[in-house]
Order: sequence, then C-alpha cells, then structure tokens
Amino acid sequence: MFDFHALLSIEGLVGLASLTVMEIVLGIDNILLVAILSQKVPRAKRARVRRLGIGLALVLRIALLFGLTWLMGLTKPLFTVMNHEFSGRDLVLLAGGLFLMFKATHELYDRIERSEDEQDGEHKPAGSVATIAQILALDLVFSLDSVITAVGMARALVVMVTAMIIAVGVMFVFASVVAEFVNRHPSMKILALAFLLMIGVLLTADAFGHHVNRGYVYFAMAFSLIVELMNMRFRKKTKKRAPPA
Repeated sequence: MFDFHALLSIEGLVGLASLTVMEIVLGIDNILLVAILSQKVPRAKRARVRRLGIGLALVLRIALLFGLTWLMGLTKPLFTVMNHEFSGRDLVLLAGGLFLMFKATHELYDRIERSEDEQDGEHKPAGSVATIAQILALDLVFSLDSVITAVGMARALVVMVTAMIIAVGVMFVFASVVAEFVNRHPSMKILALAFLLMIGVLLTADAFGHHVNRGYVYFAMAFSLIVELMNMRFRKKTKKRAPPA
C-alpha cells in the first residue's frame, strides 16, 4: 500500500514539503483549540489532555486517509435548501462551526463580563473525559479540511501520511508552549478566543458554500498577534518606568 519510492522521488519530496507546510498552517486551529480547552481541566492533567487530544487528531486524520472512499462520499449532495446543496461534509462543518462560535462566545463572556472572584467561585475544573471528547469532536471538523487538502495536493498515500505525522509532531512540540503562553497572558487568551470565533464563522460560511481563502485569514491572525505582542512589550516597558507608589 505504501510506495516509498514515490516518497523518495523529487516529485514526492517537493509534495511532502509543500503538504507539510500546509498541514502545519491548518494545524494552527487545532493548537488554539487544544490550548483553550485544556485550561478547563486541573493543572496536573493539562499536559496529558493536550498530548492525548493531539494524538487522537493524528489517528483520526490517518483513519480518514485510509477511508478515502467514505470521505469522498461526504462531498456528494444529500439535500438542497434555498438552492444550496448540502453534503455530509457541509453538515460536519456546520456543526463544528456553530459549536466553536458558541464555545468562544461563552468563554469571551466569562473573561470580559465576569469578575475574577465570580469566575473562581462558579467554575469548577472540567473533567478530562469531557474535554477530550470536545477536542476529538472538533478534531473531526479540522481533520476533514486537512485530509481533503492532502488529497488535493498529493497523489501518493505515503506522502500524505508522512506529512501529517510531521505536522502533528510540530503540534505536539508547540501545543504546551502556546497553552502556557495563553494562560499567562489574559489579553492573549481573549485574542485566541476571538480567533476561534472567527474560525467558527468561517466553517459555518463554508458549510453554506461561501469559501473564504484561508491565506487572508491567517494573515489577519498573524497581524493581530504581532500587534498584541507589541502592546505587551509596551505595557511591560511602561510598567518598569512607572515610579513606585
């Protein structure tokens, strides 16, 4: 099933490099998701939940690749509403998009409208099983886009699987770093939640046939991140210069 000669050829190596970069970029959504949801479990379990969530994402992606026949069937129209044909993929994207919008809006409300005392008093740590279930459900949404992209960019299955293993390895390395960074900086958590809200809107729009080029979206996210990092640096310098009370 795996033709390693296809991987070692010039075409295979170029395809592997291109697809790996694309999968890493698409994995940004997953990293943000895991970083936000893992903060809900007790601190001692967060690293394990992140590792398990990302590991399940890899298993899910590879399983979808091996189920290419089933996956391609998801793109066939099931029914039509207002002149738009909905497929199985559209329904999965719609469910994932709506959930992300709800989750991000709920978390933003908690961060902005509630005081720290209210948050500490009312919120109990979430269970690891429930958190992993949420991560896995949304992994399915992100995996569909990831696998369909892989099928469109590469011909050999071994190239697709290798690219996904490398991309998920990068997610393993950076998930904890991103999660801890977001946890230490409240403004960065709000920005990450805003990103997830935007991704939820994009998934919902995609389900209705309105595809937005992800390049523009990731550029906007990168620009917002750079501006916030500059603001954080400015606030830190201002705090150092402030005279003691």
